[in-house]
Amino acid sequence: MILLELPKKFKLKKDAYTRRRGTPKMLFICCSSCNNYIISYQKDGPGPLLRCYLDRIHHPEQLQKLQNICTHKNECPFLECDTCKTTIGVPYVYEKEDRLAYAMQPGSFILKKKKLLELSKDTRLR
Repeated sequence: MILLELPKKFKLKKDAYTRRRGTPKMLFICCSSCNNYIISYQKDGPGPLLRCYLDRIHHPEQLQKLQNICTHKNECPFLECDTCKTTIGVPYVYEKEDRLAYAMQPGSFILKKKKLLELSKDTRLR
């Protein structure tokens, strides 16, 4: 069983993207090869996870800080599993919104999700 904790001062990001896409969900992304935890990510709206915007990564802290450090896709590291080094995502710019993101590699990750209402009651994922 995996038990993932959100930071005590956890707060969902609310902006134009959230309002446009709908109810946010917190996704816990794990490596499909070794089941190692990779990131906590806020996904706004329905549909499959095709990309992870840098400004929606909540945890771990070193990846959350990339939104302030990276200004170009060449400055961002690949999103990799710390344990088995599997590539989970490749940096790119989503041109439609001119936002830095990781293009997620299908089959390289598994998702565990919590809806906003569940998060307000319990910040743990079992």
